[in-house]
Amino acid sequence: MRLQLEVAAIFLSDTHLGTRDCQAEALLDFLDNVTAKKYYLNGDILDLWRIAQNKWVWYPSHTAVCNKFLQIAADPDNEVSYEPGNHDETFRFLAKFGFLVGNIIVTNETTHVGINGKRYLVTHGDLYDGIGSLAPWLAHVGDKAYDMILRVNSWFNAARRQFGFGYWSLSKWMKSQVKSAVGFIFQFEKNLAAHAERLEYDGVICGHIHHAEIKRIGRIDYMNSGDWVESCSALVEHLDGRWEIIYWKVGNGNK
Repeated sequence: MRLQLEVAAIFLSDTHLGTRDCQAEALLDFLDNVTAKKYYLNGDILDLWRIAQNKWVWYPSHTAVCNKFLQIAADPDNEVSYEPGNHDETFRFLAKFGFLVGNIIVTNETTHVGINGKRYLVTHGDLYDGIGSLAPWLAHVGDKAYDMILRVNSWFNAARRQFGFGYWSLSKWMKSQVKSAVGFIFQFEKNLAAHAERLEYDGVICGHIHHAEIKRIGRIDYMNSGDWVESCSALVEHLDGRWEIIYWKVGNGNK
């Protein structure tokens, strides 16, 4: 049995509800055991691309996650904001009008003031990746390739389990092999850090690239919360001001 942990703020991104690969049960377990007063749903929470393509899947656990977010937001002591990403960009139009989903405020970008007094820009990050902003069609092509890798990964790990081996992420390994090249070409992290610096922030908190990270870029604190497709990771700010990436248990089932 897990011990409950209370933190100051929780940042979640790239849950991709509506897809077969969303680790909704792991996310529910996380939300039941790690609590905060501030929650940031930092983009690609719902995968509206799949819904538009009529290729979406929806398990009861996905409904349970949505209900959990609404339940958290219904508590007057909590603050929950939703910063849409490229997979749920339809909500960006609603964000212009301060739209509410339950008690969840929808906003394209927002500011988090840390316990340390620093100001952090909170944004999904897709507008600064060099792909989505310059060639949106290429982002869709890459998304389809990623889906194929996940399918192969699922078959591969099913075979590994038959021989008594543990889980191994093919897609994470492939991304690690090209990370330097992709970073060199598109400079996602540097672009975001530069944008935050221009706006006179102390740091930036994002998602989008499914790669959890806490690092320093120049004078900017760059933090990425990762995803709930493979790594099941969340960025948290502890009550004493420390920042940490928490990796939750990756479950085999996602129903």
